[in-house]
Amino acid sequence: MTPRDPHDADAAVTDSAAPLPPRASPVPPEPQDGDLDLGLDPGLEGGGGTGDTVLGRRYRALTLGIVTVVSLIAFEASAVNTAMPVAARALDGVELYAYAFSAYFTASLFAMALSGEWCDRKGPLAPLFTGIAAFAAGLLVAGSAQRMWMFVGGRAVQGIGGGLVIVALYVVVGRAYPQRLQPAVLASFSAAWVLPVIVGPLAAGTVTEQVGWRWVFLAIPVLVLPPLAVMLPALRALPPSERSAGMNRRRILLALAVAAGAGLLQYAGQDLNWLSLVPAAAGLALLVPCVLRLLPEGTFRAARGLPSVILLRGVAAGSFLGAESFVPLMLMTQRDLSATAAGLSLTGGGLTWALGSYTQSRPRLEPHRERLMGLGMLLIAVSIAAVLLALIDSVPAWIVAVAWVIGGYGMGLAISSGSVLLLKLSRPEDAGSNSASLQVSDALGNITLVGLSGVLFVSFGGGDIAATGSTASHQPAAFGAVYVAMAAVALVGAWVTTRLRLVTA
Repeated sequence: MTPRDPHDADAAVTDSAAPLPPRASPVPPEPQDGDLDLGLDPGLEGGGGTGDTVLGRRYRALTLGIVTVVSLIAFEASAVNTAMPVAARALDGVELYAYAFSAYFTASLFAMALSGEWCDRKGPLAPLFTGIAAFAAGLLVAGSAQRMWMFVGGRAVQGIGGGLVIVALYVVVGRAYPQRLQPAVLASFSAAWVLPVIVGPLAAGTVTEQVGWRWVFLAIPVLVLPPLAVMLPALRALPPSERSAGMNRRRILLALAVAAGAGLLQYAGQDLNWLSLVPAAAGLALLVPCVLRLLPEGTFRAARGLPSVILLRGVAAGSFLGAESFVPLMLMTQRDLSATAAGLSLTGGGLTWALGSYTQSRPRLEPHRERLMGLGMLLIAVSIAAVLLALIDSVPAWIVAVAWVIGGYGMGLAISSGSVLLLKLSRPEDAGSNSASLQVSDALGNITLVGLSGVLFVSFGGGDIAATGSTASHQPAAFGAVYVAMAAVALVGAWVTTRLRLVTA
């Protein structure tokens, strides 16, 4: 346990500026035959080689396991985007369309904080395996749902699993790999999306149209066991946690309160009337004070260093997802595209996301990381604004695919760079809690901005699509309000990137 709370403002800024101790590397007790380079950081005792890679002998099994897990999550995400419009209409729940997305992130917000504490005290093995099991269970619930509220509940269970998994994976990267390899591993997170975003929309669209949307969810759980078997030996070899104290129950309860508050706000936003003010007020009363205590002080005023890194993650992820969630529905209802074609419009974004992540991982660009993130946020804003053009009948629908290619590259630059900065500014013993803060910001941004998108959508007439049940119900103002708002938020994120670098005397 560090002498200062990592979520205290002064501690966060001071610790970020201080020289970081070398990261622990899972070096085997005995050198293996043929291992000429153990992949240790240059400054660590007993090694100084730099020849090993993330796919070298020492790290291959773990890297492949991580990539496979992320690929499954990526496939599910791309498949859900494609199948969701059909599922929502089949369950008579288009009015809860945004809620089906944000419920995932509401539940994951609590799970992320729990996972961070769990990882710091007990290591990442248990939360990782528990999370994968919960993720699979949520898929089964969603795929067998008979009512929209059951579907939303399944998405929430998925969120619990996803929250546990993503934080555990960040901790695995921080503990298992030397610092020089971490940018490449984080880039592989994005690379793991490449095949799913190519295959996912096409496969999900075909399954949805030919077999039924339920099988988009029910078919994935059987694929979760192989990566666990591949990763297990390497995970067991990780160094033990440096903290021996029990979990920080206060932090976990704060995360639970934030999730409950966010859920109440989302519930209020789905039915805009005077009675909705009651759950809205209760949600704000829970959400605001707890969020201020859960994230590093200075996060919401974009204090320099770690607080701004964490804030930017929520702004980037939330603005992009807030727009993306409504792209397939827009293309199906405003441009009469099929589920497969609408889903494929997002494919290019996944590919360029991986390209952007690869770009930021180049060593020669390290001194320009903050500028790369600024460029990334500007590209996100441009891409979201360009989607507005698809609401004009004379503009070809493929403009959305072009726009998402631009936005995906921006996300690759911004998101992966933020992850690298977080690990760089975190002490090893605080990697779990700080990674959890990053993911909590991510989830909170998704919840808030997807929820805002849903409120704007309904307020500007999007509810008429649910009322008619028709794929030909034209409500361009509803979609336009969403894209204008999310583009504006992305521009705010571009300003936040000017606050990432610490000012040194």
